[in-house]
Amino acid sequence: MRALVVLPTYQEAENIAEVLRRLRASTPGADVLVVDDSSPDGTAAVAMAAGVELGGVDVLVRPAKSGLGSAYRDGFAQGLARGYDVLVEMDSDLSHDPARLPALLAAVEAGADLAIGSRYVPGGSIPNWPAHRRLLSQWGNRYAALVLDLSVRDATSGFRAYAAGVLSRIDVGSVKADGYGFQIEMAYRVASAEGVIVEVPIEFKDRVRGTSKMSFRIIAEALLLVTWWGVRDRVVRRPPHRPFRLHLAPHPKVPAEGRSKKVA
Repeated sequence: MRALVVLPTYQEAENIAEVLRRLRASTPGADVLVVDDSSPDGTAAVAMAAGVELGGVDVLVRPAKSGLGSAYRDGFAQGLARGYDVLVEMDSDLSHDPARLPALLAAVEAGADLAIGSRYVPGGSIPNWPAHRRLLSQWGNRYAALVLDLSVRDATSGFRAYAAGVLSRIDVGSVKADGYGFQIEMAYRVASAEGVIVEVPIEFKDRVRGTSKMSFRIIAEALLLVTWWGVRDRVVRRPPHRPFRLHLAPHPKVPAEGRSKKVA
């Protein structure tokens, strides 16, 4: 399989070269597309220099900061146009261990449409997170699973691999959410298209250099979007022959083989 790893960056000059070197060491055959939003700290230049050293690295510089979801849409569009078989999402701050990438790719090669690097399946972990942050993340994921009838434990994870075919089917270009909302919507669309989703355990580590881009606005946006999607698909679009009872018009369930599974 030909794999393209899409790395959105903004102000990641301290991390990007190490991420690229570790990616090349763990998955020598994968290509990389760095999507940089004109970082004032020179992230793009550092990535280009590392690309000359390592090979197989392209850098797409966008004119302004446009958001995570937008970066992935642009990166996936390029990957599909170039004929890659697998498109990978991954953070550029070393929170995601490149050593787990082969396990995600193996899951797709084995038949998954979407392989998610999961913190919340057996073997997954989040070392050193405070209790309140862990609870917020876990309950946010449980809320999304309940409202959307989504059998995924870590729908907000940003470390994942998609089979190119499923990205073509779900129309990535029409996904407008950003941040956590983007990750949830993408998983929801794959499940709605009866795609096979598996969860691969990962250890998620906080960044040690640079500043997190996560904000309360991104979290609130995700919760509001999840609520709207649930209302839209269970009530607004309910079959006309069914009575107005919320629980009688669930979103079509994913077949057993398409539900979330743990991959070692």
